[in-house]
Amino acid sequence: MSRVTVPAAPSADSPAAPPCPALPDTGFLRQPQVLSFVPISKSTLWRRVHARTFPAPLKLSERVTVWRVEDVRQWMAQQGASSR
Repeated sequence: MSRVTVPAAPSADSPAAPPCPALPDTGFLRQPQVLSFVPISKSTLWRRVHARTFPAPLKLSERVTVWRVEDVRQWMAQQGASSR
């Protein structure tokens, strides 16, 4: 009979999940990147864009839609300020 090894549980020294990447100072974010920083669903993101409660995206080409980092950062700051 062979033994099965079970990996050890993560210790306090090793994080369970990799750290969240930092929001860059400038540039553009694609939809998956925006959603990694803003905890909402894809459909909620577009609902808010259409309701003008989230920054409008830019179309770089027919199939490439981006958001300015500065706009997303400002929106995040406003959300934090309004929740206080």
